[in-house]
Amino acid sequence: MKTMKWLIKREMWENKGMLLWTPLAIAGVIAALVLSALVMGHVQNIQIDGQSFNSITIEGKVRTRIAETLAQAYIGTGMPVLMVLGMLVFFYCLSALHDERRDRSLLFWKSLPVSDFTTVLSKALLALVVAPLITIGIAIALGLVMLLSTCVVLLMHGTNLFGDVFSSPDVYLSPLRLIGLLPVYILWALPTVGWLLMVSSMARSKVFLWAVGTPVIVTLLLVWAQKALLFGVDAAWFASHITNRILLGVVPGAWLAFDRNNISIARDEHQLPLPDTIFSASWSTLGGISVWLGAAAGIAMIAVAITMRRRREET
Repeated sequence: MKTMKWLIKREMWENKGMLLWTPLAIAGVIAALVLSALVMGHVQNIQIDGQSFNSITIEGKVRTRIAETLAQAYIGTGMPVLMVLGMLVFFYCLSALHDERRDRSLLFWKSLPVSDFTTVLSKALLALVVAPLITIGIAIALGLVMLLSTCVVLLMHGTNLFGDVFSSPDVYLSPLRLIGLLPVYILWALPTVGWLLMVSSMARSKVFLWAVGTPVIVTLLLVWAQKALLFGVDAAWFASHITNRILLGVVPGAWLAFDRNNISIARDEHQLPLPDTIFSASWSTLGGISVWLGAAAGIAMIAVAITMRRRREET
């Protein structure tokens, strides 16, 4: 356990700029832009149900609706940060095993009493668990800053929603729901992480082209074979179930698109609050066989990456 802890710390030290400072910088830019708009008064003409925030005390159903919306949707402010997570994990996995062969630091790490299994597993855990938790924490913090700022601006315009907003359970449940989606993310991201680590352990150069070009070219060849040669292949199925899964699985929320035929989000007046609905719909995707087949394939590809790291020492 101590070895795994220090290996993950080592990975963080080497990739802190990508996995920590990048989402922090994006969150800072978003916060600065929104706060600047609030301070400069660019939101004073916003209206809900015909009522403006400009020096009017909002009451009744509109007040309740605004408070509920803020309590449920404030976490959405951090969505741009979460979307960046997919790109960060993608490029981290792509370089995780290739760079240490390219700069020959692999020779040094292999001289230490640490197995290839433990080393590759630490990289997978960083991509699947540590990096998402860091990004989720930053997204939650950004959402809270934006929520407090919005409440302050509304107070300055005559409407005090602090009590209404912070007495709502959704304010406290939304971060927990976001963290609770981590197991769903791990299972859906496994095929992409496994594929990228495998390519990173095998490719001698042009890792990005091998990782992205291989599934894309195979898909295009299947489309050509289906259209021109009238082969009985379903290129659309391959693109959605194979290509998309191994390239886009690290994008948060992508599982709702991958498994859209098996889930539905209620839209009637009796529906659950939207965050709760998305949470339930996300977990319902685990009832399909595709997510488990993909996870098994991802684990198999990580096993191949471990084997290749044991055999290859430099590019």
